[in-house]
Amino acid sequence: MEQIQYENLIIRQAEVTDAKQLAAWWNDGAVMAHAGFPNGVGTAEDEVIQGLGKGSLVIEENHRLIGECNYRNVAQDVAEIGIKICETDCQNRGLGRKILSLLIGWLFQNGYSKIILDTNLKNTRAQHVYESLGFRKVRTNIDAWKDQIGQLQSSIDYELVEKDFISSINHSLFVSSLPR
Repeated sequence: MEQIQYENLIIRQAEVTDAKQLAAWWNDGAVMAHAGFPNGVGTAEDEVIQGLGKGSLVIEENHRLIGECNYRNVAQDVAEIGIKICETDCQNRGLGRKILSLLIGWLFQNGYSKIILDTNLKNTRAQHVYESLGFRKVRTNIDAWKDQIGQLQSSIDYELVEKDFISSINHSLFVSSLPR
């Protein structure tokens, strides 16, 4: 299995067997509200399976699925990433910072020179984590889109270059076998 591992955390390629859990999270309004989907996204398990690709990753803690992350190439040596810690008992424990450190470290080690992401302006917890890792605010998009219940939402675009990366883990201790 292809994966990145650090202590009891694993980031690995999402597999067909993960689709049921991913669909459950995506359809849970409590999990998806921060992304503008307070009613969930209404995605069927077979749609999840069809969408699984190289950058579709799941997060495990002690061999239990707790969330997901992803990356995709958006330009020469630039990756866009996303992350969700979906299990509420795993939130507010510093896992997001560790998982992001693992993923970002792996991306920089595999030839990416810039990482970008965006987050909802209301998601101040995520903003704190991103900024603690060295991300820089590039732009704030006020009232840029409407969520599924018609409320205007704003977002912040962030970027990170390797020289500004402040990892929360010791990268010499992680094991990686994800393909680029």
